[in-house]
Amino acid sequence: MTFKPFTLTLSALALAAMCGAASAEGLTITSWGGAYQKSQQEAYFKPFAAKTGTKITEEEYNGEAARIRAMVESGNTTWDLVDVDSATVQQGCDEGFLTPIDYSKFGGKEAFVKGSTNDCGIPTIIYSTIYAYDGDKLKNGPKTIADLFDTKTFPGKRALQKSPFGNLEFALMADGVPANEVYATLKTKEGVDRAFKKLDTIKKDIVWWEAGAQPPQLLATGEVVMTTAWNGRIFDANKKDGKNFKIVWDGQLLDWDLWAIPKGVKDMDAAYKFIEFAQSPVPQAEQTKYISYGPAKLEAVPKIEPAILKDLPTAPENLKNALANDVQFWGDNKEELLKRFNTWIAQ
Repeated sequence: MTFKPFTLTLSALALAAMCGAASAEGLTITSWGGAYQKSQQEAYFKPFAAKTGTKITEEEYNGEAARIRAMVESGNTTWDLVDVDSATVQQGCDEGFLTPIDYSKFGGKEAFVKGSTNDCGIPTIIYSTIYAYDGDKLKNGPKTIADLFDTKTFPGKRALQKSPFGNLEFALMADGVPANEVYATLKTKEGVDRAFKKLDTIKKDIVWWEAGAQPPQLLATGEVVMTTAWNGRIFDANKKDGKNFKIVWDGQLLDWDLWAIPKGVKDMDAAYKFIEFAQSPVPQAEQTKYISYGPAKLEAVPKIEPAILKDLPTAPENLKNALANDVQFWGDNKEELLKRFNTWIAQ
């Protein structure tokens, strides 16, 4: 805050002291903890603090939208910025506990990976659900999303997440539906029927997984010949455990996290300054050195080291037949499709 020159009185001194204390409070930023938050510390928090002198206080949560909502409704918003997933940002916008973002300050929505923007959040990282196989066991492995369903060429068990999300999209793409027509197809009864019919073709060969650590374990033990997974889990297994797991990027299902500002923050300007820094190309590229998520800002991609870029969802080569999660579709249809999915599994 800047003051015009005036005669310094006792009350003015008190006011100046109060303002100094307020600026010293800095920003409280909440994220998901673990390796992900450590990557944010290195790429964003430390450099921003060094550049601006802003003190950053970190907190962690498990993605509970209810915590953000309760804070806003109490009139005591203590989190200035929160890293939220695509479902939470949509919920926060719909229910009004997140602040609308002025994208004109950040290059417009077209500056980010297509489909990742939201009126109440700025995209930060892109991750994806892919499928993978063990390169030591399959020398001439699968190449396309259709191969996930080809049990003649690639016999054996497949592991899929125990959820309609992802599986219905993969089934339709494997059945010949172009990626840009998948959600329009799923909005019809015929499209949903078609997806389940395709899943029927491999139903007896499916092993279900429910936790992110399971897919690499299933591949390592040889219980399955291929598995869907979150790309970061496969990358970590290769890097930390010396595995030779191969990712098939064709038909990958993209999802993302975003920076969101809860309603009622005390210093909107400071929050915007952090977002301006965090969504800029250099810090976004820097984060990829610490974790295998792609930057949401398109301008960051050319700044990523080639050896790192090839393992990211947002590498141009990997994006050729990618599908962006339709958050609104799942918000509108999740309950109905989950019920049908669970019934189908039980049959």
